[in-house]
Amino acid sequence: MLELLIGLVVTVGVGYFIVKGYKAAGILLVGGVLLLLITGMLGGKVLPDSVASTGNWVTDSLEYIKFMLKNRGGGLGMQIMLLCGFAAYMTHIGANNVVVKQFSKPLSGIKSPYILLVAAYIVACLMSLAVSSATGLGVLLMATLFPMMVAMGISRPAAVAVCASPAAIILSPTSGDVVLAAEKSGMTLDLFAVQTVLPVSICAIITMSVAAFFWNKYLDKKDNTPMERIDISEIEVNAPAYYCILPFLPIIGVFVFNGRTIPGLSLDIYTIVVMSIVLAALVDYVRKRFDGRKTLEDLESCYEGMADAFKGVVMLLVAAGVFAQGLMAIGAIDNLIGLAEAAGAGGVALMLLLTGLTVAAAIATGSGNAPFYAFVELAPTLAAKMGLSPAFLIIPMLQASNLGRTISPVSGVIVATSGMGHISPFDVVKRTSVPVLVGLVTVIIGTMVLVPMAA
Repeated sequence: MLELLIGLVVTVGVGYFIVKGYKAAGILLVGGVLLLLITGMLGGKVLPDSVASTGNWVTDSLEYIKFMLKNRGGGLGMQIMLLCGFAAYMTHIGANNVVVKQFSKPLSGIKSPYILLVAAYIVACLMSLAVSSATGLGVLLMATLFPMMVAMGISRPAAVAVCASPAAIILSPTSGDVVLAAEKSGMTLDLFAVQTVLPVSICAIITMSVAAFFWNKYLDKKDNTPMERIDISEIEVNAPAYYCILPFLPIIGVFVFNGRTIPGLSLDIYTIVVMSIVLAALVDYVRKRFDGRKTLEDLESCYEGMADAFKGVVMLLVAAGVFAQGLMAIGAIDNLIGLAEAAGAGGVALMLLLTGLTVAAAIATGSGNAPFYAFVELAPTLAAKMGLSPAFLIIPMLQASNLGRTISPVSGVIVATSGMGHISPFDVVKRTSVPVLVGLVTVIIGTMVLVPMAA
């Protein structure tokens, strides 16, 4: 329990200093390194199995920062930088203004920005079927959907929250955690994902949409949040109408090059974004009457956007990753698992306990997969001991891990979207908190109604 207490104290301290206005990246790095050093002093293993030790626990703490810089900077970080660069380029050549102008016309009859918010949230949820990464989807939506939402009157914090939340509820039947959950439940993937999880997910999305409508409306009024709805007659458009398709090239690419639409041709999101930048540049080159000098000068805005993303978003992701490793290395998550194993509660109480622990771990670590992968191993054993259906325990845990990530100020998706939206992660979490709570209650009730408790 000492490890859990240390993890809790450091987590509270990190939250305190961030609320006080300290730079989040620096505080998270300090908190993460402190936890790793304490782990070393207590004789624990600082690095995960995938990272080779330097031979000393002090330098191992620094080794993990290097690992995260290589891992996040070259992987997810590169995806974020490419999408931010693409978004900056779209703004520079005027394509985003064209989108706002074109899409505002048919939607101008909808006076309430909160109805538009709900519509945008549902579209974003459907996008999760094509993009499995929560952070990747959030960044993609920030680069494409966010400018249009803000221009149409949705407040900036509410628009960021929409981009941060679609992966809170699982829709994709082929995501890794769903496949694992089906295996641990002893069910076939189609039966588990489509007939069992999907109805609960749909119910949760509906209730979360309603909650988002009223909660964002309340917060905008309470906080007197500025609304930036633009009069479309005042929008300066210096690009042709067909430019409205350019900002959506990455989304189109995700659906076209998924390996199924064109059999045998599958591209990842990195290649798709690079292709989108190249296609946009070629279109702009032709439009500028083959002025190569001007086209290349305009592309500088893309590179500048990538640099800004590294400074403002990627370093936050690195710091959050170091902090999460610190919590896991010191044993805070293992202590939570121990609490679950020691619980001698009834079926419903055990389900609530496992769900609560999964949410707590997801909030603390900022990860949706790690807590679920850790706790799901307990479910079949505990279910067998109590004569319960494993699915009755696993489905709420599966959804809770993703819901918890959506209200964690250190999760990748919250850090990335808040950084791109230039607002505090805590402002985003405040916006997602009530819809997530409503979604969690819906998942629990849905499981109790739709999933048999007995084995």
